[in-house]
Amino acid sequence: MAAVARSFGPEREAEPAKEARVVGSELVDTYTVYIIQITDGSHEWTVKHRYSDFHDLHEKLVAEKNIDRSLLPPKKMIGKNSRSLVEKREKDLEIYLQTLLATFPDVAPRVLAHFLHFHFYEINGITAALAEELFEKGEQLLGAGEVFAIGPLQLYAVTEQLQQGKPTCASGDAKTDLGHILDFTCRLKYLKVSGTEGPFGTSNIQEQLLPFDLSIFKSLHQVEISHCDARRIRGLVASKPTLATMSVRFSATSMKEVLVPEASEFDEWEPAGAALEGPVTAVIPTWQALTALDLSHNSISEIDESVKLIPKIEFLDLSHNGVLVMNNLQHLYNLVHVDLSYNKLTSLEGVHTKLGNIKTLNLAGNLLRNLSGLHKLYSLVNLDLSDNRVEQMEEVRSIGSLPCLEHVALLNNPLSIIPDYRTKVLAQFGERASEVCLDNTVTTEKELDTVEVLKAIQKAKEVKSKLSNSEKKVSEDSRLSAGPCVKPSSSPPTAAPTSASLPQPILSNQGILGDE
Repeated sequence: MAAVARSFGPEREAEPAKEARVVGSELVDTYTVYIIQITDGSHEWTVKHRYSDFHDLHEKLVAEKNIDRSLLPPKKMIGKNSRSLVEKREKDLEIYLQTLLATFPDVAPRVLAHFLHFHFYEINGITAALAEELFEKGEQLLGAGEVFAIGPLQLYAVTEQLQQGKPTCASGDAKTDLGHILDFTCRLKYLKVSGTEGPFGTSNIQEQLLPFDLSIFKSLHQVEISHCDARRIRGLVASKPTLATMSVRFSATSMKEVLVPEASEFDEWEPAGAALEGPVTAVIPTWQALTALDLSHNSISEIDESVKLIPKIEFLDLSHNGVLVMNNLQHLYNLVHVDLSYNKLTSLEGVHTKLGNIKTLNLAGNLLRNLSGLHKLYSLVNLDLSDNRVEQMEEVRSIGSLPCLEHVALLNNPLSIIPDYRTKVLAQFGERASEVCLDNTVTTEKELDTVEVLKAIQKAKEVKSKLSNSEKKVSEDSRLSAGPCVKPSSSPPTAAPTSASLPQPILSNQGILGDE
């Protein structure tokens, strides 16, 4: 099969010759193990073998490749672990390995490649091993509909191999043809790419920093990426028409790196179909099939305008980031589940204008003190506010009137240490107290009875407060309706009223006449 050329990164320089050096040895039980360091360009790794492993390798190469039998230093039965013999063997075995690599400069024989762990660390060896695996199990994996797990180093090797433009079957073994990989990836639906923290295996390879191209995957419905560098990933756009679920964790510093990777070098861009204002550098197609996006455990500080590219998203997980403000979510009309737990949110002002149809909202582990912004989320069913800074029970009233709310979490807030915390919170929900599950604990009959008592006390307080306010108002009205004070005159004084709030006594006609 012809090679497929790819444009990915800078032009690849000519491959430097591989080197193998015996850098030391160590005694294990009764035998000596030789430490081999292999160098392939900037990549290095170590392999450990005892002399008997070298002997087995040599026998196979003599049989399969007609290697000179005298090339390998002979066995020693006496003093085989002596320091002088070991040091001499280190030099002789290094010459032996260097001679083999010079004999097979392009593609090492399978037995030599495995001996030097090329199938773990070297581009040709990695792709050959992967091709053979998919030749044998590819159809079975596709038929079972299972998630296929692969490492960034494997994808890097495939990407580099394709860019080199070499024949897809350089070894001559049909099982290792690169075409088996391309056929499999073209039809795969469920992919998982997981890197490693720190050096990979015994090598100096920082797998999480390797670039790779995912354009060979044409039919993905679900992809999970973790411990990679989102800025070095290309080609995911090839799956935009089919991709429904995407998870990128421990890999990104912004949403744009994930959703607009092909335009990461542009400052100005718009989603396809948008009304363009002013000069636009790039027009980016939307993720028209994407309904679930997990960007948790990254270093994202802003919900930027790239969310416009995911208009059909229903599930959004941005937990364990550094988000400060809930911006731009108003563009996601289908959003029903949002996880913003363990970020740096301090305010919920106007949140109902951005999450109007939300049903599940996780805000645990933020810096929230005030809940007033939640009072108009009328569709909300599940709300997690644990591990925040809410102190006042009055704040709960903001969510007590929400008609659909069923599950609420408020643990590890300052108010959760208030005596009778549960019943006081449940009382804020009035007649719906029995329908609310607080802190993952079903409300008991005893708690409901206490809630009724608290409600009765609260009602009595409200009635008393109304009566008191009414009496104050009557007193104030009577005071204002009394005549203004007048200056003393020569006319006889009239009887003063006994009380401003009581009717005045009426004198009888007889009393008046008797005075005449």
